[in-house]
Parts: sequence; C-alpha cells; structure tokens
Amino acid sequence: MRQFDVVRNTGRSRTDTPYWVIVQSSAFGDYDRRVAIPLVVESRLPKRQRHVNPAFDVEGRTLYLNALNIASLPMQAFGEVVASLSDQADDIIAAIDWVISRAFD
Repeated sequence: MRQFDVVRNTGRSRTDTPYWVIVQSSAFGDYDRRVAIPLVVESRLPKRQRHVNPAFDVEGRTLYLNALNIASLPMQAFGEVVASLSDQADDIIAAIDWVISRAFD
C-alpha cells in the first residue's frame, strides 16, 4: 500500500464512504496502521468546501475527499487497492494544509 493509493473501505460505513486514500508517508511503512482520508459520497458532506473537499473519480464514481476526517486506522480496515491518486497529490496535500494550517487564526 503506497501513499495516495485508494483502498476499499471494509467497514460498516462503506456505503457512504466506499474508499480511503492512504496519505501516510512510506517512511512509516513498518507500522501496522495507516493515516488515511475517507472518500465520501457528496451527501455525507454538511457543506462542500472545494479546498477541503476536492472531487475525484474512482471506478466511475465521483467522490469527495473528507479531509476533516483524517484518521489513523489499523491495516485490517482497508481492502484492496483500486486506484492511485498520485497524479492529484497536490490537491490532497492542499486539502490537508487547509485543515491543519494556522494561517486563519
């Protein structure tokens, strides 16, 4: 599992959150957990903010990064790798930056 891989969600929330994007650096590949951000259906976003919730197409579906729900999960929470968003890494990193930046304090 590599950074920016899209993996199936194996949990109960998979209807609304069908995938996770792995954002953890490969420098921590020996750990039994991964930092990931859910890809959700639009109805799961209270209010879409384009900087924090960029859209991605995965397996023919338009889904939205829910950067506010970044999490560290055990490896067994993830299913198979179905895609890579490495070509859109800048959008993912920018969304994380919007969530954690102190620029607006």
